[in-house]
Amino acid sequence: MIKVAFITRSTLYTVPGGDTVQAVQTARHLTFMGITAEIKLSNENINYNSYDLLHFFNLSRPADILYHSHRAGKPYVISTILCNYSEYDQQHRTGAGRIFKYFPADGVEYLKTIARYLLGRDSMASASYTWKGQRRSIIDILSRAAMILPNSHSEYRRVLKNYPGEVKHMVVPNGTDQNLFSYDPTIVKDDKLVICAARIEGIKNQLNLIKALNNTGYRLLLIGAYAPNQAAYYQECRRIAADNIVFVDQMPQQQLAKYYQRAGVHVLPSWFETTGLSSIEAALMGCNIVVSDKGDVREYFANDAFYCNPASPQSIFEAIENAAAAPINEHLRSRILQKYTWNQAASQTLKAYQSVL
Repeated sequence: MIKVAFITRSTLYTVPGGDTVQAVQTARHLTFMGITAEIKLSNENINYNSYDLLHFFNLSRPADILYHSHRAGKPYVISTILCNYSEYDQQHRTGAGRIFKYFPADGVEYLKTIARYLLGRDSMASASYTWKGQRRSIIDILSRAAMILPNSHSEYRRVLKNYPGEVKHMVVPNGTDQNLFSYDPTIVKDDKLVICAARIEGIKNQLNLIKALNNTGYRLLLIGAYAPNQAAYYQECRRIAADNIVFVDQMPQQQLAKYYQRAGVHVLPSWFETTGLSSIEAALMGCNIVVSDKGDVREYFANDAFYCNPASPQSIFEAIENAAAAPINEHLRSRILQKYTWNQAASQTLKAYQSVL
């Protein structure tokens, strides 16, 4: 029986995001398949000898991977989850973050990592990261990886373009829990109810979404907590929001399903998404989805989403209008059930493990 350690960022549970759901659900479904998959935070002591294989998450946080991959001497795979924040960092940041426009993407991620460490928001696993830097650390990690598991072909191409080299890969699409997100067609949708389930932060672009829907006939629910370093962004969102915009704190997925069930539209107008898990979940629950086309989302949704320009509140509004007027997309629902479930993701992950071992 294969035993694998999922080694994740130390803030996986305290600052939950899409990678939290991906790690927890993949581990859970691998366990159903008879694999021992244990989630370990990067700041824990890990007995590497207990495992056949290590599975890391988030290539853009290489300090953790450097430390454990060198110490363990075990084969490892990486769910890359490689986002590209450079457009947002260089063109749309406000406040102190404006300094980022003067740095290349890897330089910005290096500064963010050092800042998290200095502010006590994260631990610094690898001292060598401080002198190697972001780019050289990632190239080192990829050169030793047994395989990478990007969420799409588009993401794989981005990894190769940014960090050229030879690395085996297997695409493991993101998923959804079809038992938890079980759509009930007898419950009538509210076409004027729009939801956005996402952490409140600049990259998710809630500010332009609020501008798009302020004082319109729609009710917008923003479901999520704000990121630790985004309090000012959150306050600005609250300051400009009209009475038809409602802020709802982050909630467990079971509760979220009820909101998806009622809403006509789910919108995620991000500056970048590898997928946007909430878009998959909402679509499975019969919401029409509005997304920006920044990142890898077209590979998942093709022509079954309504696309907007994240820089334009007018474009966001028009996409929401079109989505609200359209019938429920049964074609997208059936495609998600075929291709984008956590069971599928775990099966593909197991194939990768077997190939490596």
